[in-house]
Amino acid sequence: MLFRKYLLRFSGILFVTLLIVGCGNSSSSSTSSNGTTPTTAPTTAPTSVPSVVKTAQATVKGSSETILTNAQGMTLYYFTSDTATKAACTGSCAGIWPPLLFTGSGSPTSASTLPGTLSLMTNANGNQVEYNGHLLYTYSKDTAPGQTNGEGLFGKWFVATPTLQQQGTPQSTPTPSGY
Repeated sequence: MLFRKYLLRFSGILFVTLLIVGCGNSSSSSTSSNGTTPTTAPTTAPTSVPSVVKTAQATVKGSSETILTNAQGMTLYYFTSDTATKAACTGSCAGIWPPLLFTGSGSPTSASTLPGTLSLMTNANGNQVEYNGHLLYTYSKDTAPGQTNGEGLFGKWFVATPTLQQQGTPQSTPTPSGY
């Protein structure tokens, strides 16, 4: 009889404890009548288009420079064989030099103010981001943010910087650095 009395008390305490734990804080969330759990709106307004380009400091040809990077901080490059209307790096080339693609709606944006213009070109790679008319790529041999291993390769691949001039504008040809 004594065991039954303690068992009833323990069951009652366990039930109340489970009820409190199961309900939690009444302001956190609840289940609606259709079986879905409503979510709480974020406290800050989300941006409609995430930034696909950032700037960072990196060493390029022995000098510290401001460069363009993707959202993960990987260095962005441009290919001098691309034209204002066609990507020259597609297929297996794009496996080594992955293009910066944009899958959102609207136009690509930058996390920082850039003097040039971000836009899109739809080509064999997809909706590829371009800066001042230069298609942007990462390099598969860059394994961490800040690396610039693709700079000057084959005399045609160069780190993209905020000062990159508009495609088709006469500019000094970058000097390959020993590649």
